[in-house]
Amino acid sequence: MFCRFVALGDSFTEGVGDDAPSSPNAVRGWADRVAEQLARARDGLRYANLAIRGRLLHQVLAEQVEPAVEMKPDLVTLYAGGNDLMRPTVDIDALCGDYDVAVERLAATGATVVLFTGVDGVEDPVFRRMRGRTAVYNEHVRLIAARHGARVVDLWAMRALRDRRLWSADRIHLNSDGHVLVAAAVLDTLGVEHDISPTPLGEAVVVSRAQRRAQNLRWAREHALPWIGRRLRGESSGDGLRPKRPELAPVVVEGSGR
Repeated sequence: MFCRFVALGDSFTEGVGDDAPSSPNAVRGWADRVAEQLARARDGLRYANLAIRGRLLHQVLAEQVEPAVEMKPDLVTLYAGGNDLMRPTVDIDALCGDYDVAVERLAATGATVVLFTGVDGVEDPVFRRMRGRTAVYNEHVRLIAARHGARVVDLWAMRALRDRRLWSADRIHLNSDGHVLVAAAVLDTLGVEHDISPTPLGEAVVVSRAQRRAQNLRWAREHALPWIGRRLRGESSGDGLRPKRPELAPVVVEGSGR
């Protein structure tokens, strides 16, 4: 069983969307939940989370890979590239070439490395346009994982993640229910027993075209336009933030099932 777990990446791994005022950076997320479950199975587990929201792939690799290697982890999770895919232009092949080098570096430590595919945004009119980019990125991720013996959590294949009820109001970050679902998937991929129980969603509520239009306009006003503004100003939501768990430290185990 794992003794040192280090999580690398951007907002997905930091836990944005899963608000928790008492947690570092005021978010919890799937990685914290995975660490709690691992701590139940292994006394003395230590966990670090170096992920910072808004980071592009080259920033994640430059800022987080070597500090992670120095921690001598036996489990590393890595997701990066989602923010790049949302940019107007992106060279996915070059992006994933750098990703390949980083995964090779992490795998060479002997740690179990876990990677993630991107989510299928087919049900969302905005993110559907990124579907082709994400599919190409995912094929690179699968090849990189096979080349270096990494595990893959296939978010693309998780149809439940197409349901908007698992996403926060900004439609970019998972909400608490979404993070719970991903935590269970990571633990299942690792073959670790757990008591996480994702909340059954039931049938989705059907909304009218007018309601959907109103929701989209509100989303554009409250989330899309501020995001575009930050891009134009060269700002990031993670500017000034430090990793929420910059060093390996013991895990405080929360209540079970969530």
